[in-house]
Amino acid sequence: MSVDLVINFFTIVAIVIPIYYFVSILKSKKITSEERSHVFAYIPLFIASILFWSIEEQGAVVLALFADEQTRLYFTFFGHHINFPSSYFQSINPLFIMLYVPIFAWMWAKLGSKQPSSAKKFSFGLMASGLSFVWMAIPVMLFGSQARVSPMWLIMSWAIVIVGEMLISPIGLSVTNKLAPKAFKAQMMSIWFLSNASAQALNAQFVKFYTDHTEIAYFAIVGGITILFGFLLLFYVPKIDNLINE
Repeated sequence: MSVDLVINFFTIVAIVIPIYYFVSILKSKKITSEERSHVFAYIPLFIASILFWSIEEQGAVVLALFADEQTRLYFTFFGHHINFPSSYFQSINPLFIMLYVPIFAWMWAKLGSKQPSSAKKFSFGLMASGLSFVWMAIPVMLFGSQARVSPMWLIMSWAIVIVGEMLISPIGLSVTNKLAPKAFKAQMMSIWFLSNASAQALNAQFVKFYTDHTEIAYFAIVGGITILFGFLLLFYVPKIDNLINE
């Protein structure tokens, strides 16, 4: 059994399982027509979560390759080059999370009832994550795929995508709980975590298209599609807000 066959198998499984659960819940006689409309409203948010995690989780794959092969692995301190391994970039994600959490907590508390709705946060978060990938196309356009660029390009990409994480990840379970039918509360909570699994499955296929000849197109297309979906989600926000009373 080849590695590609195994990867393709798990990709199919990770995509089919949530589809199966959604179909089973929607066809169930245990839910009311109102609850069924809630599930339909939840599906775009689930897809948004998949798109977000498909970009965020590429920090350990595509961006790790970019860090190792196309980023200057040193900084200058009083005229001296201080080298560091590319693996250090993997600490940027948690560092920005620790930095942003108190800022966003303060901001939401300050805004109170004036803060964006949960669905609107999803939309903005999705656009931020897409922007983080479009951003990475810029250094390749400016300097080519063979040059090593400033570490700030990667740092800024993570800074942007973690803004998206602050807008999506903390509220995912809350929205799931609000829209879940009473008979399927536990299953819907599990389905939420399947969005990450589905994203990883898609990533296993996406990364096959990432080469030093396709970097610009890869970052621009994946990021652009995500931004577009985030923008389209804005038009669906009022309906979701009405269903979850926000």
